[in-house]
Amino acid sequence: MARNPILTTRVLLVCAAIGVATGIVGGIAGLLTPVVLAAIPFAYGLLLGAHVLPGIIAQEVLRLPLVAVLSHVMAAIVASAFNPAWAGRFIGTALLFGGIQEGVAALTRYRSWGAWRFFISAVVIGVLVAVVVFFAAHMSVLPLWAQIAYLALSVLGPVAWTAVGLGIGASLRRAGVARTTGGR
Repeated sequence: MARNPILTTRVLLVCAAIGVATGIVGGIAGLLTPVVLAAIPFAYGLLLGAHVLPGIIAQEVLRLPLVAVLSHVMAAIVASAFNPAWAGRFIGTALLFGGIQEGVAALTRYRSWGAWRFFISAVVIGVLVAVVVFFAAHMSVLPLWAQIAYLALSVLGPVAWTAVGLGIGASLRRAGVARTTGGR
């Protein structure tokens, strides 16, 4: 007895569409990164948080395994067109963020799609990014208030973008995008 594949052509096309749309957002965020780091470095976490969108939207719409990673990788490829020198960063971020989102979904065996689950992945991403970028971008040279603001915004950025992504994903589900993809 043959099983229906999870990654049907329709699922792949939906992931590609989400990847292209969010890849444009990610590309713009990438272009803004040097400006933000130079002018208001403590706000970088808000900007970087935009990179959670592909997986959040894909999982909310499709509710299937692997769609977060697929959408993230497709978004990274599109974002790389804006700044080819950062292709490795975009793909690394895609694999990290998509992997965390898939990991949280896998912990619930891809059966729980409440908003709380998406926000758990957002907080994990935010904390991880806050710590790594704090040291990588030498945020310790900033005044104490800016360091605190950076840490807070780095956690809140992915949370805020997750809320946006859930809204977009819910709208796409209501519009019927997931109708025959096999998602719950």
